[in-house]
Amino acid sequence: MRQTLRFCMITCFYPPYNFGGDGIFVHRLSNELARRGHTVDVIHCIDTYRLGAALPQGTYQDHSNVRVHGLKSAWGALSPFVTHQTGLPLLKSRRIREILNGGFDVIHYHNISLVGGPGILAMGRAIKLYTMHDYWLVCPTHSLFRFNRSSCPRPSVCLACTLVHKRPPQWWRYSGLLQESLKHVDAFIAPSLTSQRKHEQSGLCGLIVHLPNFVSVSENGVPQPGPRGKEAAGPPYVLFVGRLEKLKGLHTIVPIFQRYDRAELWVAGTGTEEASLRTMARETRNVRFLGHQSGENLERLYRQAVAVIYPSSNFQRGVAEASISGGQGAPLVIMEAFAQKTPVVARRVGSIPSLLEHTGGGLVYSSDEELTAGLDRLLANPAYRESLGCRGYAAYQKNWTVEAYLSRYFALIERLAGERRSPSA
Repeated sequence: MRQTLRFCMITCFYPPYNFGGDGIFVHRLSNELARRGHTVDVIHCIDTYRLGAALPQGTYQDHSNVRVHGLKSAWGALSPFVTHQTGLPLLKSRRIREILNGGFDVIHYHNISLVGGPGILAMGRAIKLYTMHDYWLVCPTHSLFRFNRSSCPRPSVCLACTLVHKRPPQWWRYSGLLQESLKHVDAFIAPSLTSQRKHEQSGLCGLIVHLPNFVSVSENGVPQPGPRGKEAAGPPYVLFVGRLEKLKGLHTIVPIFQRYDRAELWVAGTGTEEASLRTMARETRNVRFLGHQSGENLERLYRQAVAVIYPSSNFQRGVAEASISGGQGAPLVIMEAFAQKTPVVARRVGSIPSLLEHTGGGLVYSSDEELTAGLDRLLANPAYRESLGCRGYAAYQKNWTVEAYLSRYFALIERLAGERRSPSA
């Protein structure tokens, strides 16, 4: 697709008003489209961000072709709460309609849970895409993590689970609002085959397309040759990147580093479990909490780490992704590690072991002993670490570059545009 298009991205979080990987991805996608001559409007909700933080995190820049609309209501926190309860963007609907009436070729929804709920899907006239960054469409907690303890094979106790997650029930989920709203979406984008299968198994109707996310690297973020890169200095460290939530599994790693002194554990991220994790590690001298990190600072942290640790206890035991030759998806953290030639050490859960097996970009572990043995090998044999990193980097170049993503992205848009033009559509 050669012509210039007008895009509108709709998401709860957008940097610097952002917590997780979904907002980072929307920022990257918006700016990559802008750099190619397209115009992009971004609608996000500052009120939603302020439910968890008072001030924005980090510094981000946008291309001149990107116009950002940070929504704020005179009602403050009440606005996202009303959306959470009704499934409608009631206190922000007028402003959202004003923006969407400007006319777009593509409206791309991301995390819409509090910026508009399912009701926002009916707004605007354009080709409509929805990227399923999480499981909000089928799970009120977004995570399919039952009672905040283990992965949920099939939602069945949602009300009780919602209360355990300390969230109020969403009564609109017991109406037909969601199903009616989803009819306005032309295609759902699943970043991984696991996501696609889980949504299909949950009865989601509509076209679901598997399209892995991408990672773009800054000019100064190109990985350097040699063990841990030429920049590496100071004590060797293992890096954790992500939201500090229980399902991410960091609480299982901190106790290990209370006994393991050959490397430090560096933690980049914030979240609701941060206070308890800091308490757990307060007498552990080799655990460092770095807070929120982004941009070139984060790239450097990846590049200089011995390995990136991925201890998540979610998701879906026994479900493996397709062969890497099929362009499978991967969590953002793993893609970012591979982009910096850094190997990943991951818990043997769900589809991640299959991913590491096909790429050759890391190690998996099932016990504390396996984890420490793997770290020992990486520390003792820099050439081995470098070989894993190079394999991961090769997988990144093949599957998760912006060029690979946009080629498939525009093919999907062209397909949907053709179906709209067809008399039989």
